[in-house]
Amino acid sequence: MNIIYFLAYIVLWPAFRIFKPTRCINKRNFPEGGALLCANHTRMSDPLFVAYALGLKHQIHVMAKEEVMHWPIIGWILKMGGIFGVKRGQADIGAIKTAMKYLKNGELLLMFPEGTRHQDGDFGDAKTGAAMLATRTGVPIVPIYIPAEKRWFRFNPVVIGEPYYPKTAGKRPTPEEYKSIAEDLMVRIEALKPQAGR
Repeated sequence: MNIIYFLAYIVLWPAFRIFKPTRCINKRNFPEGGALLCANHTRMSDPLFVAYALGLKHQIHVMAKEEVMHWPIIGWILKMGGIFGVKRGQADIGAIKTAMKYLKNGELLLMFPEGTRHQDGDFGDAKTGAAMLATRTGVPIVPIYIPAEKRWFRFNPVVIGEPYYPKTAGKRPTPEEYKSIAEDLMVRIEALKPQAGR
């Protein structure tokens, strides 16, 4: 395990445990080995809620917007902890290669298919990046739902959906197939919302 990830997890854990404890729902759904974790996005703290819901046993890598990686000190810590930036609105070949490397090595990658935050809790349209990564690496997609409201001193649910492998007609998916997979992914994430109890 990455030592920076381990230290950050241990340092922040007491505060999360006291102020905004996390409860993982359907943790039994979580697969062994590499997987692409896809969650709705409402707050910058969402990766922390996923990390604490899964536990220290499951280190996650996170695809974050490029701007965050240039913040003084914080950007360095994030990079050393396994988080990497992606340039939004363009085909970032470097970020794609990094993501594929983690997935092919059997590691966990968290990404937010919508590509931006929806702080009101609504769901946006998914980009096709997750569809492309899953079909090219052969790893399962794990849909995850995170409520927009993170409550103080009460358990905050993170709902884990059933892992699945997106289907395509051939070895080279078409743009239409990528779009269909992306749309289906958001349907699966939204379907988890009732299990959060909010």
